[in-house]
Amino acid sequence: MEKQHSSPLPDNNQAILSPRLNTPGDSMKHIHLMGICGTGMASLAGLLSSKGYHITGSDQNVYPPMSDFLKSLEIPVLSGYRPENLHPSPDLVIVGNVITRQNPEAVELSRLKLPYLSLPQALAHFALEGKQSIVVSGTHGKTTTTSLAAWILEKAGLGPGFMIGGIPLNFQQNFKSGRGPYFVVEGDEYDTAFFDKGPKFLHYRPWVVILTSIEFDHADIYCDLDHVLASFRKLIDLIPEKGLLIANSDDPRIANELGRAKCPVQTYGLSGQPIWGITEISFDDQYTHLRISREGRDFFSLKTPLYGRHNISNLLSAVALADFLSLPKDALSEAVASFKGVKRRQEVLGENRGILVIDDFAHHPTAVSETVLAVKERFPGRRLVAVFEPRSNSSRRNVFQERYADSFGAADLVMIPEPPLMHKVPPDERFSSIRLIRDLQEKRITAFYFKTTDALLNGLLNHAQSGDVTLFMSNGGFDNLPRRFLNGL
Repeated sequence: MEKQHSSPLPDNNQAILSPRLNTPGDSMKHIHLMGICGTGMASLAGLLSSKGYHITGSDQNVYPPMSDFLKSLEIPVLSGYRPENLHPSPDLVIVGNVITRQNPEAVELSRLKLPYLSLPQALAHFALEGKQSIVVSGTHGKTTTTSLAAWILEKAGLGPGFMIGGIPLNFQQNFKSGRGPYFVVEGDEYDTAFFDKGPKFLHYRPWVVILTSIEFDHADIYCDLDHVLASFRKLIDLIPEKGLLIANSDDPRIANELGRAKCPVQTYGLSGQPIWGITEISFDDQYTHLRISREGRDFFSLKTPLYGRHNISNLLSAVALADFLSLPKDALSEAVASFKGVKRRQEVLGENRGILVIDDFAHHPTAVSETVLAVKERFPGRRLVAVFEPRSNSSRRNVFQERYADSFGAADLVMIPEPPLMHKVPPDERFSSIRLIRDLQEKRITAFYFKTTDALLNGLLNHAQSGDVTLFMSNGGFDNLPRRFLNGL
């Protein structure tokens, strides 16, 4: 067995920087990304490639869709982490947060004393320099809100740059360097790298922050809710006096933190007396129709393909941003009406034999509950089959075991497989799908457990009925189950 070496890379946010990174007209050509197949890293690779850099990368798990995405950009990806991947030496290495201190490339990186950055540091250096940064943060709703905000700025002719944790269907890519003055970035509270355990969003130089929600999540890196709150407080503290905090006042945790902001604050919400609210809401087959109020007075009306309370709330934050930037109302209305959503966010994959198939990223119990309720309200009178994979680092732990039992109340039928990767979770912390099924059955919800996704697919095909809406929820690939089910129909 090969001896493991420890790397002297620092455990703080001071990455080793070459002076040439800050020198105009520097000769840096080749950038190597370790962990390139992560969604954020692949997006950064595309952004850097679009700026003319020669990009290479390495990853342990090289498979579609990220491998196909990188291939389409003609970015070579080395399978596996090896010291020789850094020969010949690149001018800069970007280290993804999947990389550990003992990673063979990290050890070689230290030995060679090459300049390196984390993903957030690299984004700040290469994309945010000279831009006004709009950071969308919160436990829920970041991807949809960031995508909508970027699309609104695009339709207003402002040519925004953006980097998003999903693929907006209007852009068909989740990054753009942008020609305009604004850069919209999804502000993730997850840790930055093994040498910087602070949240990613602290690197994004916020001018405007949209804060959608604060809940306990990421149980693998946060010990409790106070730990999570501490990170969001740091983000609020970074907003300059001439910036803006756009805050969801329906969230009591956010409401309690507004006083610490040294910048102006604009609130939005569906209850109480926020600055931005909804006075009327109605639906037809294609759109949700809304009447927006500002400070209790009628502002204007718009229509959107989005549905569900959480999405309407997200939309309000984007309206507040558009008003702050003095965007024309007609551009705002057109953007909201033409917004196509995001892949894997209530994405309709298709309908076969009268069965509609929807794919969603929901994994936190609040997100699962809101998504199930939204889909049930959008398709009244149809049986809702909720298929949930507990895959995230938090959902594979029993920290949310009891809360999940209250997340499926709007579903007619629930199907859950054995969680993957359970060997990575200590036995006394493991989530139990079998227990959740039993808890749901006690609530008189029809629910079934399956040992594998193949068994789950067979169960779905056997139980499927014309008129069903089948909602798949997972923050991973789910063994391509949604499309396999649609094809199986």
